[in-house]
Amino acid sequence: MAARARTLVFLPALSTRLSTRLNRETISVITTTSRKCKLLSVRMASSQSAATSSLTRAVALPGFAPVQVVAGPGLSEPDFSNAIDCSLFKQWLKNMHGEKGILTNERISLIQVQIQGVDMFGSRVGFLKFKADIIDKETGAKIPGIVFSRGPAVAMLILLESGGQTYAVLTEQVRVPVGKFILELPAGMLDDDQGDFVGTAVREVEEETGLKLKVEDMINLTSFLDHTTGQGVFPSPGGCDEDLRFFLYRGKVDGETLKMLQGKETGLRDHGELIKVHVVPYSKLWRTTSDAKVLCAIALYEMAKKEGLLS
Repeated sequence: MAARARTLVFLPALSTRLSTRLNRETISVITTTSRKCKLLSVRMASSQSAATSSLTRAVALPGFAPVQVVAGPGLSEPDFSNAIDCSLFKQWLKNMHGEKGILTNERISLIQVQIQGVDMFGSRVGFLKFKADIIDKETGAKIPGIVFSRGPAVAMLILLESGGQTYAVLTEQVRVPVGKFILELPAGMLDDDQGDFVGTAVREVEEETGLKLKVEDMINLTSFLDHTTGQGVFPSPGGCDEDLRFFLYRGKVDGETLKMLQGKETGLRDHGELIKVHVVPYSKLWRTTSDAKVLCAIALYEMAKKEGLLS
């Protein structure tokens, strides 16, 4: 302890030139190594969390070595089990080793998956967050593998003709992740694992706008995409697995119906939905909102019309 005290007293007494030189060298060392230290600490933290996790399961992949799945810090055993058994995680694994899956060319290896968070919607998993350790075998480089999983969803482009003009129906909703009210297409997640996209579309339209549409009147715009795409749209595949199907409804209404819709407050209030309906001219729709669903729907609709796919 005494030696340390003397050292602390001695350093300020160094000449200004020597002190400056030492400071510069120290700063240089810290600067050049900080990135390595940061990466090392991240790797160590990841390894330690994996090593200390008591919740571990090996999940089989057809044609590949089993994948080790571990629980992140603080994850309960029920949440861990729900995550591994849920359709979101199973579909992700299926995509990984299925047609066009990133494991199929054997250049990339899936080493481990860490389940980090689970949000339950009643008895089912609604949102899932996990981290996959994925390595490029040729370079040894680690590929970014943080996943926010929410699964399939639908969005509806509703076009109503009235008085010789076409109008689009939008909903204004509270979107906490961006901290804003956003004008967007009526949309929603699938409530089950049955894959009933069109049924979900009709239900969401009624819940969010009050309009009662028929399943047979809905046109699946994403069905016009090439089959190799999976006929869905991934709006943010760099971090999220959301898989959107876009539907179109076209109908004729009177002016009174448009007035009734404009400003109408809807949504499932007990689920925290605070929704207000807006009706805007279709010709101005692409300028009206920053919602990516709106812009995708316009592109799909206009191209389908251009190629004569819509009667």
